[in-house]
Amino acid sequence: MGDHMSLLSVSIVVLYVLVMVGVGYWSMRRTKTVGDFFLGGRTLGPWMSAFAYGTTYFSAVLFIGYAGRLGWGFGIHTMWIVLGNTLIGTLLAWMVLARRTRDMTVRLNAMTMPEFLRARYDSMPLQVIAAVVVFVFLVPYSASVYMGLSYLFQKALGLQYNEALISLAVLTGIYLVMGGYFALAVSDFIRGIVEFAGVLIMVLLLAGMKGGLATTFSALLDPKNAPAMAFYPPPGDPSFPGWMTLWSLVLITSFGPWALPQMVQKFYSIRSTADVKRAMIIATVFAFFMSFGAYYSGALTHLFFPNPATDLASIVDVATKKPNLDLLMPFFIMSYVPQWLVLVILLMVFSASMSSLSSLVLVSSSAIAIDIYGAVRKPSQKRTIPLMRILCAVFVALSLLIAVSQFDVIVNLMVIAWGALSGAFLAPYLYGLFWKRTTKAGAYAGMICGVGTAVGLFFFWGKPSIPVAGAIAMIVPLIIVPLVSLFTAPPDKELVAKAFGDG
Repeated sequence: MGDHMSLLSVSIVVLYVLVMVGVGYWSMRRTKTVGDFFLGGRTLGPWMSAFAYGTTYFSAVLFIGYAGRLGWGFGIHTMWIVLGNTLIGTLLAWMVLARRTRDMTVRLNAMTMPEFLRARYDSMPLQVIAAVVVFVFLVPYSASVYMGLSYLFQKALGLQYNEALISLAVLTGIYLVMGGYFALAVSDFIRGIVEFAGVLIMVLLLAGMKGGLATTFSALLDPKNAPAMAFYPPPGDPSFPGWMTLWSLVLITSFGPWALPQMVQKFYSIRSTADVKRAMIIATVFAFFMSFGAYYSGALTHLFFPNPATDLASIVDVATKKPNLDLLMPFFIMSYVPQWLVLVILLMVFSASMSSLSSLVLVSSSAIAIDIYGAVRKPSQKRTIPLMRILCAVFVALSLLIAVSQFDVIVNLMVIAWGALSGAFLAPYLYGLFWKRTTKAGAYAGMICGVGTAVGLFFFWGKPSIPVAGAIAMIVPLIIVPLVSLFTAPPDKELVAKAFGDG
């Protein structure tokens, strides 16, 4: 039976791979310009745009890392993160940002976050600095997704860690290099359907093993099943109360996507502002089911592992003598979930992760091909598309190298990437969209302050500070940008009129 399931798992994954490669080839035939390659020619309808946003939002980092670590650490209290991701990270983001972003980037002829900042503030150096920030933090982040997904593949399909990594990297590279963003959007739609079905089946069956949703929810409200602050802060480190870490996580995972380049890109590419409302509704429903499914499954581990000292002995870290919570969900899935459901979860996590990886690689390659190379010389369509394809392959290889090597400094860089990117771009981007008085100096100050705060607090406070440091890194520039802007010369009126469509 086990060999049969393993063969079935491999067969379905192979079929999935062939479909993705087919999508890449079909997309390549209709990709003619840089705009086609990076934004799908701004022709994507509401369903594709919404699914592209949702599948990029939720990856293996959520299902394999966050779900287990946070679900165990906070129990049912992770539902606050679900509400934040759904209402703020998705509904409010589309409501506030999508229409304005789409219109302004068309007027400014901007395809990337660095290009938008350059055009909005009339500063080529700002574009280059922003591109460097994107590259430095997104490539290690993509490596983290490879690492999380490879562990699950290693357990479910019997592959060695490096074999799983190489297989995933080759697949990402082939269809993305061929078709660019349009291939990503079409495959995201297919993946979104797989994810939506997978998360519904996963939650219903896991909860069903313990009496159903109503019974498990009631059980998780019982204090004995919800040691909500057990691992935040870690024993012996009372620097950050559990409530502070939890609310920092709500802020950074909900407001953070407002400024992540791979998320904002979805607003650039939507076909028209008329499609925004429909995309907003679809994306919000998708986000609720995905975030609820992940975090609720993580919280359910308390009902499956009532005696952590013995139940989690298999994942105890030799050095710390404590359970390695990053391994909790893979251990849970492989030990307590029926084999046929493992296949469903495998495809779901695989789908979510491939979308995130593809978006990260595409945005990282654009940082060099469009934002840095384009700043040095005016590239032609003929040169830029091959360069983008080459760089996509290079960054897949680079992410693979990082994931295989597992350098400590890179891992630390990866875990602060979300906070650093959000801190760098949220204030300059948000004020640039809505406040005409925002100045170039204010944008510079906000970006430098955001990155500096995230990195500085991380090195000053250490790893337990990551969520708190990230939240502070987002908030501080929101204060700094308007203050600096008010005390510096107003921006050029013609520039502002062009950006806002005045006159």
